[in-house]
Amino acid sequence: MKIKDGETRKQLYTYGAAFVAVFLWASAFPATRYALQYYSPVSLMVMRFSAASITLGVIGILKKIRPPKLKDLPLFAASGISGVFLYSFLFNTGSVSVSAGVSSFIIASSPVFTIVLTGIFLKEAVKPMCWVGILISCIGLAAVTLTQGAELSFNLGLLLIIGASVSSGVYSAIMRAITKNYTALEATTYTIMAGTLGTLIFLPTAINEIPNSTATVNLVVVLMGIFPAAVAYLTWSYALREAKKTTHVIGFSYLIPLISTVLAYIWLKETLSVYALIGGMIIIGGMIITNIFSRE
Repeated sequence: MKIKDGETRKQLYTYGAAFVAVFLWASAFPATRYALQYYSPVSLMVMRFSAASITLGVIGILKKIRPPKLKDLPLFAASGISGVFLYSFLFNTGSVSVSAGVSSFIIASSPVFTIVLTGIFLKEAVKPMCWVGILISCIGLAAVTLTQGAELSFNLGLLLIIGASVSSGVYSAIMRAITKNYTALEATTYTIMAGTLGTLIFLPTAINEIPNSTATVNLVVVLMGIFPAAVAYLTWSYALREAKKTTHVIGFSYLIPLISTVLAYIWLKETLSVYALIGGMIIIGGMIITNIFSRE
């Protein structure tokens, strides 16, 4: 009985960590749209992840985390490039012309790429019905893309957001491998720092734009670095590490579009078209099917 109670408690911690991560990530969609009114996409990327790196660096020193092994540096570089540099560059740039609600539904398709990659490289079994769910999600993704194109004369922003979704899927697959040998804090700290190093090429641009902003916006950007970046990445890494299978936690990402859409409406007064909402729900429906059969 004690063993079952311990397992139940561990599951609750794992699922709780996953929920915290997706809630914080959902808040990043409207926050990014807000900050982009004052900063360019690359400047926002530099400031956000610099704050995240500093936060994690301080925590890492206090917790006395282990340094990464030399042989694992390529993995951390790959996770940093895919999950920080490429994701934030594509997402920030695409968010200039794509609403928070629509971009959140597109990003919700990232588990498709995670499942495919973990199946190929980590040999995690993918049942036939999971592929059906993945196909349905892809149809939903195409539907959201087409509705957005009809409304906004199809723009590059959509392709960039889709690219960010792919990058997010790649990141989760790589992080799944990293967290087999490192703690969540270690994996997250070195990944964020590796990605942040790449963003520093845009540091001069960010410095030049700071005087044109306000204290409120700068506070929002710093908080984005601490919570949707540092804390969210940390809790997500923990959830990936403790989950029995990847699909047991990525199912929580289905909540991101709903939370993001509500926050965007409250904060920015953004709304979704009915057709975009239907396409988004198709994406979520497909991923739910994938998760159910993966659990079986």
